Amino acid sequence: MVYRVIGCMSGSSLDGLDIAFVELQENGGKWSYEIVNADCHPYTDDWMEKLRNAVSLQAFDYQLLHADYGHYIGNQINHFIDKHSLHYKVALIASHGHTVFHAPAKRMTAQLGDGAAIAAETNLPVITDLRALDVALGGQGAPIVPIGEKLLAGEHDYFLNIGGIANISGTSGNGTGRWAFDVCPANRVLNMLANDAGQEFDEYGHIASTGEVNRPLLDNLNALEYYNLPYPKSLANDFGTHTIYPLIKKEKIATNNALRTYVEHIAMQIKKAIMAAGHVFQPDGHGIQTPVLRMLITGGGAFNSFLVDRIQAHVGALGIEVVIPDEKLVKYKEALIMAFIGVLRWRQEYTVLSSVTGATRDSIGGALWIGQEA
Repeated sequence: MVYRVIGCMSGSSLDGLDIAFVELQENGGKWSYEIVNADCHPYTDDWMEKLRNAVSLQAFDYQLLHADYGHYIGNQINHFIDKHSLHYKVALIASHGHTVFHAPAKRMTAQLGDGAAIAAETNLPVITDLRALDVALGGQGAPIVPIGEKLLAGEHDYFLNIGGIANISGTSGNGTGRWAFDVCPANRVLNMLANDAGQEFDEYGHIASTGEVNRPLLDNLNALEYYNLPYPKSLANDFGTHTIYPLIKKEKIATNNALRTYVEHIAMQIKKAIMAAGHVFQPDGHGIQTPVLRMLITGGGAFNSFLVDRIQAHVGALGIEVVIPDEKLVKYKEALIMAFIGVLRWRQEYTVLSSVTGATRDSIGGALWIGQEA
């Protein structure tokens, strides 16, 4: 069976709206995929401000933005369909939306982007609210991509996505279940620090590479309570913007030193996350530590070569080799997996794994909006 689907993703780094048209094929329980077309639609300054400030809106204004952003997503999808001549080829749309509120301890998560508005604009079936049921079942609602990693790219041992927040997943030592959790804020904080230097982002990590690690700051960052919590666990965007960024700025250090220190913090927390998940390195008979496991890195942070080098320096001691795939998968893995989750929801198969999120059971999550006329 072949499914032709559009997946949409808006990450916490506010880079833009990722849209991918993918072909997914299931044959005898095995899945394969092709990202046929994919684009990132950058946000205007106005939309960036709206999304950045959504957390402070009153309820009525938030709902207005929810509807407005849904129509925006629908219009962007229509432009994408026009650009790539996809008329009558798309069977389904799966939209993650943009996360504003995430409070799993209170069984609540909220993503902007009204599915009814998307369906009204596109006249296509739309699936949204992909995290809500898992959170209602006591889960973290995040990460939700491990189901796609497991079924679409199971040849890798670990999956690290470095977006606004870095998250990681893998398989338990006995191979019986999948684990995943948010590691730490990543690009959102790095970009905020680069903005202080008048740059949109730190391209390839050049600014960070000229700095020095500030040990007191690094120790303070690593001592934050979240990093000692057991998984399953997940992060809201404000941990980076309201906790970590002010902690860094309090030190009053040069931007290159702040970036260098935070890069080291990310790399150290990734290593700690793997160790917390029960990774045990098995050296060869000569005691030589040679990489034996593979960790696939995707997301915008995969283009930060200095950050990737620091991650390799830390996880190499665990016998892990980092792998950077082709550019299309780096950029659009999450949009691809949103499309895949949409297909699973359409087939009424599990979309979220309780072994990952801590929910009481696996679930088939997502609200379906039928956009076509009867």
